[in-house]
Amino acid sequence: MKEYIIMTDSCCDLSSEYIENNHIPYVPLTCNIEGKEYTDNFGQSLPYKEFYQAMVKGEIPKTSQPSPEAYYKVFKELIDKDKDILYVCVSSGLSGTYNSANIAKNMILDEFENARIEIVDVLTASLGQGIMVMKAMDMKKNGLTIDEVTNYLEENKLNLNSYMVVNDLIHLKRGGRISTAAALIGTVLNIKPILTLNDDGRVITVRKAKGRKAAIRKLAEIVIERIKNPEEEIVAISHGDSDLDAEKLKERILKEIKVKDVIINYVGPVVGTYGGPGSLNVFFISDHRQNHIIDIN
Repeated sequence: MKEYIIMTDSCCDLSSEYIENNHIPYVPLTCNIEGKEYTDNFGQSLPYKEFYQAMVKGEIPKTSQPSPEAYYKVFKELIDKDKDILYVCVSSGLSGTYNSANIAKNMILDEFENARIEIVDVLTASLGQGIMVMKAMDMKKNGLTIDEVTNYLEENKLNLNSYMVVNDLIHLKRGGRISTAAALIGTVLNIKPILTLNDDGRVITVRKAKGRKAAIRKLAEIVIERIKNPEEEIVAISHGDSDLDAEKLKERILKEIKVKDVIINYVGPVVGTYGGPGSLNVFFISDHRQNHIIDIN
């Protein structure tokens, strides 16, 4: 059996140290801001703080997904080394990245009859995707096969729960997530929508909180109430240059439950374009995400 490689894309928002230390190939998305195009390479070309400071000043970033040719290049480099590939991909409900990857996969399979490329659309992004990458890496290190890891990801991706709050509704409006009227009313009334990802990996609103403190409190309550087997699971928090609030959220969670670990990192520029400065996201594995969409009130 061939050795296999786990790869991902830059929407996973893992630390550059984790990516480098675990030798994880990735395909970067790009971000254009202040008239310059940057490769999203985990804060190296475009430091996270600089990105969010530019947004605070009124800059409107634009993002681009990788082309099929970009995927073909990475896939071929690994195939030429006689490796099978397992790609943990950002939600197809948020980006066309999944489609580009599949076009490239078919190009490779037409050219190399013994090639194997598994693409798992994990229907989440940011550190939710990051958790799935980490799970896959741990399983690979423990000797599980590409079939076993792929099956785990496919069977459990909808158990990955994602909850988000944003500080400024204008970014959601630009991304088409809420209407202009809803953004205006929410801003005037200081309403903070709490968002999640549905089974299609698309953003929906599940609750509204009055003010940021109440929204952060509700995020903590959701984790505490919903997480299953917390001592065996990682809670991941990503933020749009709001590290103090991320730490407060972590403290609220750990005050009530013991978890395997809590990791905190920035939301990268591609996902951060839609959440904006001050966004706060929490991810954890529980049971099926749709169950929580129904009963949160």
